[in-house]
Parts: sequence; C-alpha cells; structure tokens
Amino acid sequence: MTTTTAAAPRPEATEKPRGQLKESGGTLNVFSHAFLVLWVVLAAGPLIWVALTAFRPSAEILSDPMGWPSSFHWENFGNAWNKASIGRYTVNSLIILAGSLTGTMLLGSMAAYVIARFTFPGNRLVFMLFAGGMMFPVILALVPLFAVMENFGLLDTRPGLMIAYIAYSLPFTTFFLTSFFRTLPTGVQEAAMVDGASHTRTFFQIMLPMAKPGLVSIGIFNFLGQWNQYLLPLLLNNEEEQNYVLPQGLASLAVSQGYRGDWGALFAGLTIAMLPVLVVYAVFQRQVQAGLTAGALK
Repeated sequence: MTTTTAAAPRPEATEKPRGQLKESGGTLNVFSHAFLVLWVVLAAGPLIWVALTAFRPSAEILSDPMGWPSSFHWENFGNAWNKASIGRYTVNSLIILAGSLTGTMLLGSMAAYVIARFTFPGNRLVFMLFAGGMMFPVILALVPLFAVMENFGLLDTRPGLMIAYIAYSLPFTTFFLTSFFRTLPTGVQEAAMVDGASHTRTFFQIMLPMAKPGLVSIGIFNFLGQWNQYLLPLLLNNEEEQNYVLPQGLASLAVSQGYRGDWGALFAGLTIAMLPVLVVYAVFQRQVQAGLTAGALK
C-alpha cells in the first residue's frame, strides 16, 4: 500500500510583468535621450554659432548677432590669416607646441617609468612630489616664475615658453603614466633584461611602444591644455607681439576691435583656433578611449 503526499504549493512569483518592465525602461530611455540631446545642444551650439558667424560681414553681426549668414564671405578667413596676423600666431603656437609637447611626453614618460618599475629610496616621495605639483595653482608661481625667466634671459622667447609649458604639464603627465606603466606586464621587461638589453633600449623599444594607448591619451590632454594656454604667454611673452601665440593674439585682436573692427575676421580666427582641436580629437578618439580604459581592463 503506497501513500502519496501532496506537493507543497509554490510561492507566487514576484517578478513584474514584462509589459511594466518595457514601459519603465522606455520612460527611462526617453529621459536619457532627452538629456543627451540637451547636452549636445549646449556643447555644440556655441561652436556651430561661431563657425556660422565667421562667414558673415561685420554689419550683419552687429545688427543681428544670432542670425544666419545671408551669404558666405570667405574673405573673412583671408583677412584673419593675413591682416589680423592669425597666420603668424598659429605658426608660433605650432612651433612652441611641438617643442613643449615633445619635451613633456619624453620627460614625463621617463620619470613615470623609473617610478613605476624601479624600487629605490625615496621612490614614494618622488611620486608624491609629482602628485603634489598638480595641486599647486599656477597663479601662485607667476611672480617667482617671472623672476627666474628674467634672470636666465628667457622672457619673450620661444624656448622660455616651451620650458614653462613643460613644467606646467609634467606633474599630471608623470602621475598618469606612472599608473599606466604599473599595469604593463613585467615578464616582457625581465625577458629583455635577460637577453642583455640595456635600460635605455628596454624603455624605448619595448616598454614605450606597449604604453602607446596611455601616451596618446595624455598627449591629447597636454595638446589641449598647451594649445589653449593664455596665462603663461601673457606673463612671459607680452613684449614681442611677433612672438604671440594664438590665444594671446585672439585676445589682443578682440580688445582692439571695438565697434568698428572686423568682427567677421575675429570669428574666423576663432574658427581657425578650434579646427586643430577638433581634428586631433576626431582622429585620436578611439585611442583616447582605449588609453583611459586600458588600466582597468588589465
């Protein structure tokens, strides 16, 4: 004789119906997309307005600042490049940026590699000094910086401005690359040392190519910061107008415009100043994203 026991009742499911989940998810998507659209308008709106205003004559800009161009005046860019000396300022910025960015990346990567890969007395102290340099406001160093540059005869010179840019960008570059070098595998470095490679060869031929994503990322940040730098050139490069960098030249042009100036040329100069930044970011966008996430993935 067999006996059967009744199965225990199953607890009722507490999950929400699929219809409610889809409805809540759709509402969230609507709000998130609306926020993204608003963010795009706030970020790209001023850039588009400057680019469109660069094609308008000064009379139209003063009468209707927010209007659309009735016709495209390409001569504004020629006037900005030649008459307003934007071409000379751009060349000065490119020359100074080439030297300062190269020096920043070279010195920063070498310092970061030593701090990250070698153990020596004071290693932690050196790293904290670089990190502390990021907390020091540049404006507090303007007076002693001016005195040092004047004593060395580097005022109103391109090398003096390059050195100032390097000193300004080096703490963050070293801090960022130190964390990145620590994520790289040590086996490759040890194998190179066993094969007889020197420290210099190991760094330049092995470790530096492996750190390419991080180098590209911090290089973009340094490019943006040094390209848009205005305070240091205003202090160290204020006497010789022929050595003005692009932000300094645009500010001088804006001050001298008044109500009778060539506002179309001024906005054309602003557009020219924006183009290198947009081009660099568009070309290296993937590398920047890869560099920012490489440390977390490793």
